[in-house]
Amino acid sequence: MHITRIAIAGFGNVGRAVASMLLSRRERYRTLYGADVRLVAVCGSRAGASDGAGLEADRFDSLEPGLFGPDFIGSSGADILVEAGPSDFRTGGPGLAYIRSALSAGRDAIVISKGALVYDGRALRDLARTSGATLKISGATAAALPTIDLIEHSLLGCQVLRVEGILNATTNYLLDAMTTRGVGLDEALQEAQAAGVAERDSRNDIEGWDTACKLLILANFGLGLDLSIDDISVGGIETVTGAEMQAWRAGGLVPKLVGSLTLTDGVASAGVGVRAYPQTDPFALVGGKTKAIRIVTDVMGEVLSIVGGAGPEATAAAALKDLEHILLARSQRAAPNLTDAAR
Repeated sequence: MHITRIAIAGFGNVGRAVASMLLSRRERYRTLYGADVRLVAVCGSRAGASDGAGLEADRFDSLEPGLFGPDFIGSSGADILVEAGPSDFRTGGPGLAYIRSALSAGRDAIVISKGALVYDGRALRDLARTSGATLKISGATAAALPTIDLIEHSLLGCQVLRVEGILNATTNYLLDAMTTRGVGLDEALQEAQAAGVAERDSRNDIEGWDTACKLLILANFGLGLDLSIDDISVGGIETVTGAEMQAWRAGGLVPKLVGSLTLTDGVASAGVGVRAYPQTDPFALVGGKTKAIRIVTDVMGEVLSIVGGAGPEATAAAALKDLEHILLARSQRAAPNLTDAAR
């Protein structure tokens, strides 16, 4: 049994969901990976808590002011960082400083917020490679929807020709309401915010930026490209008119906000915008908060994945899936024959 120490930077809804789920799975980690997993530190933007022996849930509501920042996480003795803070793709912060600090010290990092990966993804990949740390990003690439996993594992050895994804649950929910009930965007948004489906400030969702960020991360981390956010043409659902909705309904078409990437002779073109699908297309059936990705390859043909899981718990589960990959790799290095039960 080896001790694995976890720290969580960013302790909002997602960070707390990660912490609760992590604590509930400790026996699983012991059984499958021989790992005594301890949550040794958590912090938000102003307060935190740490305990080398491991925090329990009763500490989550009594964080101590002033305990936060990369130095605080570093001093906790954590082996693995889970970064779950607010996402700002224009500056990379606040997660960028935490991730840089962890990778520089050789600590593995599981990244949920997209900002740092968009802002400085290539440098973070290089830093992980140099230090020997593992950088995992499932939670930042549409959470419960298997996107990066499909590219890195299921389609290994194939040439990806096209990626097309409904990657933002909020806009899909809004378009679904506008299509099926004929309401306008403002009314649909108010309903979604009241139901907790949409954030109070949903501009990054509605204007297509969240989808663009996820597409960019898939392109750079999954396909080895070197795109910037400026290389993606970005449009959202805020410009959809009532006349367009009527025309789509009359034509039996269903609008979706889609991120798409096409590779032609090694040259990538990427964009985000509203596209209307015939009802025979699987994307037309992706309603509500459901997300989907379609990947076209040279030899495996077309692969389609659809997932309905959304919210903090689904995102937390994606991050902890990354943790299990790290635990499995560590247990295999320690005792190659010990982990058959985890396969």
